Amino acid sequence: MKIVLEHLTKRFPNRNKKVREDVIAVNDFSFEIPDGQLIGLLGPSGCGKSTTLNLICGLETPSSGKIYFGQDDVTNLPPENRGVGFVFQNYALYPHLTVLENILFPLQNLKGQNRPSKEDMLRRATEAAKLVRIDSLLERRPSELSGGQQQRVAIARALVKMPRVLLLDEPLSNLDARLRLQTREEIRRIQRETKITTVFVTHDQEEAMSISDLIVVMKDGVVQQIGKPQDVYDDPVNLFVSKFLGTPPINVFAGRVRGGQLLLGDDAVLPAPGIPDQEVWAGIRPEGFVPDANGALQCDLIQVEVMGRDTSVVCRHGACEQAIRAIVASEARPNAGETKVRFALKPNKVHLFAKATEARLSA
Repeated sequence: MKIVLEHLTKRFPNRNKKVREDVIAVNDFSFEIPDGQLIGLLGPSGCGKSTTLNLICGLETPSSGKIYFGQDDVTNLPPENRGVGFVFQNYALYPHLTVLENILFPLQNLKGQNRPSKEDMLRRATEAAKLVRIDSLLERRPSELSGGQQQRVAIARALVKMPRVLLLDEPLSNLDARLRLQTREEIRRIQRETKITTVFVTHDQEEAMSISDLIVVMKDGVVQQIGKPQDVYDDPVNLFVSKFLGTPPINVFAGRVRGGQLLLGDDAVLPAPGIPDQEVWAGIRPEGFVPDANGALQCDLIQVEVMGRDTSVVCRHGACEQAIRAIVASEARPNAGETKVRFALKPNKVHLFAKATEARLSA
């Protein structure tokens, strides 16, 4: 099911009596979500991603704009008539019901011609449980399940209605690191098998990039960039997007362009053809540093953190307020006792941004 958002805006009254302007949670959001794809809504807390999800579901009514499921205008349609499955952050399972009863609950609340027979309900509930691999747990209650198992029950309950759209609101935030990894792989598998158009909300960029077909990066209710995860990582449109994506985060230097060269401090570290002389922010991805005795960028070495396959070189430079983290191959790490380290830079891992607007500069 294709989802089309047209100039979607949501305003809330401001509770601060000293400020009269409304709070704009979602600001003129237009996007077409392709049929059968998994879309990650990504951004920091308060950026408007959960409000966008609630607008798609019908739990919130837009202040302006339209929402279409396929050709159907669902902007003012009640949530129960939209054909959506919603998985909440806290799972929202009924503690007194078994796993099977929790999965059956949405079907048992259907009325009229939409209500399946008891046999069909049981068949659909069992199929949903098998899909999420909890069919051996149907007689247990939520208190007898792990966090990952509870999450799977919530997904099965959302899928049993055979929704046109599946919505997931930070579904992994209550799980430990290992379970998060396993469960996000399961969500991707389930989505591929069902081919249901899915919108996945998270503030964790690693989650969004690992399972999404497309990601939407938001800030203060405004869409910053939409694209394939790797494309957004490699070609951020502004400094915010570049800083939000990546672990460890991008290293940001205060630099300047002079005569077609990028200068960090007094070091001319890289050609910058086509960019007029100006002050810039220079973002260098951790994997963009290459240890080189003749490299143009010299830093003060703080420590070397061996991580097995790779090594994190932590160092400082006068043009960067924070400690720099460079990810290098273990065999290329600095020797013990060194106090300085020099790097050459990979041009495709260096991004330049205008100092005033923080927009990306094209070299």
